[in-house]
Amino acid sequence: MVFDTITDRQGPPVPTPAGHRHPLLRRWVIALAVVYVVALALIAFWPVPVDRNIDGPLLQLIDWLHRHGAPGWFRYSTVEFGANIVLFIPVGVFIVVLSGARRWWWAVLVGFAASCTIELGQLLFLSSRFATLNDVIANTTGAVVGALLGVLLLILAEIARPRGSAARAANPH
Repeated sequence: MVFDTITDRQGPPVPTPAGHRHPLLRRWVIALAVVYVVALALIAFWPVPVDRNIDGPLLQLIDWLHRHGAPGWFRYSTVEFGANIVLFIPVGVFIVVLSGARRWWWAVLVGFAASCTIELGQLLFLSSRFATLNDVIANTTGAVVGALLGVLLLILAEIARPRGSAARAANPH
């Protein structure tokens, strides 16, 4: 695996007191994840659609874009699908950073489970919200993209991390 190659090339990781390779990154991700989960819960379970106040201006923008060459397939549903993908990218990043790159698939499972939970909650408890399979697909896709970005982030963090005493001697600061 790519991680074994990086470790072999750069030497064993410097142990940290908490036993985690990237403790500062982990602390930041935990803090951001807490804020994100609160925001996601508010967005997902708000009694009315959160885009209710912007759908008019957004439709006007889409019409303007169509008049200026945007393809016909670019519609409100396309923007909504894309927004759902973007909304779930942090799920993938957070899970991968917290669980490790080898468990990237956990991010996909968590994203899928969270999306199904949200859609079921909207179906059962929020009559003015719409539970759709497209939302589950978009949200899970976002978690997959986030997992890939999380793996990339861990690779970059591993490459940038100083190794052993030789690395410390070469770069004492």
